[in-house]
Amino acid sequence: MKIAVTSANGKLGSAIIKNLIKEIGKENVIGIARTPEKAKHLGIEIRKGDYNNREDFNTALQGIDTVMLLSGMDEPQKRIQQHRNVIEAAKQNGAEKIVYTSIVGDEENTAFSPVVQSNRQTEVDVQNSGLNWVIGRNGIYIEPDLEYIETYEKEGEIRNCAGDGKCSYTSREELGYAYAKMLIEEKHNGQTYNLVGQPITQNQLADYINQVYNTHLVYNSVSVANYLIERKNALGDFIGTIISGIYEGIKNGANDVSSDYKKATGKSHKSPLEMINEFKKV
Repeated sequence: MKIAVTSANGKLGSAIIKNLIKEIGKENVIGIARTPEKAKHLGIEIRKGDYNNREDFNTALQGIDTVMLLSGMDEPQKRIQQHRNVIEAAKQNGAEKIVYTSIVGDEENTAFSPVVQSNRQTEVDVQNSGLNWVIGRNGIYIEPDLEYIETYEKEGEIRNCAGDGKCSYTSREELGYAYAKMLIEEKHNGQTYNLVGQPITQNQLADYINQVYNTHLVYNSVSVANYLIERKNALGDFIGTIISGIYEGIKNGANDVSSDYKKATGKSHKSPLEMINEFKKV
């Protein structure tokens, strides 16, 4: 079985590839990257694939049985056609199965909703492809909060508009393991899974970070409107709007969802404290 993983040099793509190599051997895993040189460190065959270029994928997916389609990072409306380029090339090349990384989130009410909607459209496109399919809806990664810890320490706080909303965090490591299973095991075909961990509030997140890193962070909630202005000023309009929309979704309960992680993997998702501890060790 030959499995191709798109966006191979990204952090999630790399985590999936690492787990696949353990399961089926590096000779059966193909990485696809827009800039192949950037993925050479993975130690597997790398083929060129730019989501905007259908021809790239007509070549890249030759001889591939199963395609791991990672959601693109472009603006929402562009993503839909980019993903279709991969789906159509997979069909044309005779692939049998496609697995897609979607997301948990609110489809209607936040600044992040257009991204969620574009993911839902690709879910429909995958389901209508005529191929076997599995969809994972990823929770929010815990790593960005931990990568940001120096700033949090400097400011003495975690500050956003999530309020008392709960978020079912996951990690790229946990997702890498889950997607490897979903790609290989046929019993997952036709399933959509919430790939999330245990839901926690921002106050709990601050407490766990304090336990592991010996910090003294507090959580301060601000209004959605003020947080949007802050994030746009700090990160620019596009990313700032998306980040504020994610936390608005958490406030609204969109990220407090039940987990299908055990169905996808056969084991329980790691706790937030375990994920934070593991990240610190790396």
